[in-house]
Amino acid sequence: MTQLKVWLQIVRLKFLSASIIAVTSGLTISYGRFGLINPFLAALTYLGVISLHISVDLLNDYFDYKSGIDLITTRTPFSGGTGVLPAGLLAPLSVYKAGIFFLVGGIIIGLYLTLTQSFLILPILAFAAISTYFYSTRLIAWGVGELLLVFKGAFIVLGTYLVQTIRLDFEPFYVGLIFGTLSTSVLFINEFPDYDADKAKGRKNIVVRLGKQRAAAFHKFFHIVSYSMIILGVALKIIPVLALLSLLILPLIVRVAKGLKENYGNSNKLIPHMAITSHIARLIGIIIMISYLFPI
Repeated sequence: MTQLKVWLQIVRLKFLSASIIAVTSGLTISYGRFGLINPFLAALTYLGVISLHISVDLLNDYFDYKSGIDLITTRTPFSGGTGVLPAGLLAPLSVYKAGIFFLVGGIIIGLYLTLTQSFLILPILAFAAISTYFYSTRLIAWGVGELLLVFKGAFIVLGTYLVQTIRLDFEPFYVGLIFGTLSTSVLFINEFPDYDADKAKGRKNIVVRLGKQRAAAFHKFFHIVSYSMIILGVALKIIPVLALLSLLILPLIVRVAKGLKENYGNSNKLIPHMAITSHIARLIGIIIMISYLFPI
């Protein structure tokens, strides 16, 4: 495997879509409400958010390797890290330096947008920078990783909207909370194969706190909250009516709930349901995003 392929593997390109959808949604809300999209500012926002996303994934691989979690976890295509460092394909220090490089790059872009657009961006940037670095070292261990991800989605959408409009409105924050909750559903199901390793290393995520059986029943909570917010948002005219098309995805959610209940202890059998959960989050995000381009 070439060095380029190894680096592409460790930055987890397929997972960047969550951040891309969140930024695009902030742009479509701005366009749908005010007809505003500044291409240069949009490009900088994409670059900054993607840089921070890559940073958190690189640092996650590094710190999980250093802590020994990556050496004892059950690896799947959706969990357990990339396996690059345990396989000796890259030097750990190189991965750490790359993580810091992308973190600093994201911060620099954020500071530029703060100085040129609005100082209201600064607290969002501070949240992003602190959570990026400490996600794998402190926040997961403290058991706040899932909550962090909910607000990460909210702040990406709100921050993108703020850069374009120089306005703080509730609507993009509300939409971002929906995205964050859906992203958390993905993280949550991906934690099941890591259960034994996380518990052994003292991590206190919700799956470890509840135990696999209760956590499997709890997973549907994230989709209940997401759909409740979508329906309420449409009823209160916070988000467009076409967002209700996301209800068409309900059969997939029922399938995941059933699959998780039956297979929470079998990592291999969970893989298809982990994939579907990821697709659900993306599809609902895309539907809400498109609803702003065709308001009714």
